[in-house]
Amino acid sequence: MVRDPIASESMPSAEEICSALDDPDCREIIRNLEEPMTAAELTNQCEIPQSTLYRKLELLTESTLLEESTEIRQDGHHASKYAVAFDEITLVLDDDRTLAVQIERPARTADERLAELWSEVRKET
Repeated sequence: MVRDPIASESMPSAEEICSALDDPDCREIIRNLEEPMTAAELTNQCEIPQSTLYRKLELLTESTLLEESTEIRQDGHHASKYAVAFDEITLVLDDDRTLAVQIERPARTADERLAELWSEVRKET
């Protein structure tokens, strides 16, 4: 499954974001994702057990802090790759005195914008 946090229609709550960032394994994953990596690459890089790593990747993608994409391989064994999906996170206090989160996302490349546009066109037809 490919999950694009930028295209996501729902914004995670401040509690979900804080919960993910409070987890030391999640922070270790984010710290090591200088470039997109597979779960196997992250397991070696972070020294986190694979079963734990998959749970943390799920938490991070659900909270839209990571983007999941599919790496197409010629041998047919495709792999998910993960990348950090934010540049900055800010917690703010709303008018009704509740915490809210603002996430600054990285700029989209022309290829990404075109793919997104094409995806929207296909939905309409």
